[in-house]
Amino acid sequence: MRPITYTRAASLEAAIAAFADARGEARYIAGGTTLFDLMKLGVERPALLIDLGAVPGLDGIRIEGDALRLGATALMSDVAEALAARGEHPVLSESLLKAASQQLRNMATIGGNLLQRTRCPYFRAGHGAYPCNRRQPGSGCAAIGGLDRGQAVLGTSEACTAVSAGDLPVALVALDARIELQGPEGRRSIPAAALHRLPGEAPDQEFALRPGEIITAVVVPRTGAGRASTYHKVRDRESYAFALASAAVVLEMEGGVVREARIALGGVGTVPWRAAPAEDALRGRALTPEGALAAGRAAFAEARPGQHNGFKTELGARVIAEALMIAAGRSRS
Repeated sequence: MRPITYTRAASLEAAIAAFADARGEARYIAGGTTLFDLMKLGVERPALLIDLGAVPGLDGIRIEGDALRLGATALMSDVAEALAARGEHPVLSESLLKAASQQLRNMATIGGNLLQRTRCPYFRAGHGAYPCNRRQPGSGCAAIGGLDRGQAVLGTSEACTAVSAGDLPVALVALDARIELQGPEGRRSIPAAALHRLPGEAPDQEFALRPGEIITAVVVPRTGAGRASTYHKVRDRESYAFALASAAVVLEMEGGVVREARIALGGVGTVPWRAAPAEDALRGRALTPEGALAAGRAAFAEARPGQHNGFKTELGARVIAEALMIAAGRSRS
């Protein structure tokens, strides 16, 4: 059995120093809801776990000027309830409330959820039963030519078609949120859209984090458009299931005409997918059910379905259309 050492960091600086001392053998942990699963499956094999739960200042949920600031160790359930009570950013609270189960949301943190790894069954097959470039670079991809009903149709490569599993990252991309990081080289901030990497030829490099970096907070702009938003998710069952297709929509309307639309997709892409062609099709036009569906179909013009997931292109288009009409209704309230 491989031994594991556990330490509870008292500060970010102590956590980062412990990570550096472990020379690539450490993992940060907060809620642990994903990491422990991956350790049991043999995907993750850390020698050191660095618990961030005692680091002060990481769990806040507060307004700072024109922005909403969510600490990285704030619980998903706490953030969802706080936002729902304010009636602000429904796209955020809905993305959290439609993710996982209540028990998991009571343990899982905002930062951990952003770094959730794919649910591709070949990636998660026990102890490497199938080849997977994301798990072992250069080994191949069993999903290509295999059972691919749940795989991505946007952003795929010849090396990987694994879908990005999260709901919250999709909402953050639509809101143009930013991710704050701290690591051995200091602090920096990146757009939420830049956190997840396309698979390309290196699908094992999933996140744009430098070695030892920690997500410290998510910063979301507060605008009037945030209220005219929604997260619409279609899945195989109504609770505790990952998206077959989802859409986060943020609208700015003026007299029934779309002044600005921001749309991101989940369940269909290898990363949280910004649907720029759909946004372009809507801008400056009156929003009708027919126009919303046309915009949804424009989002999938470059889709590359596999053997069993071709249904996602039309399903995804209709999810976008329904989300647009929900958000438009909220813009009038």
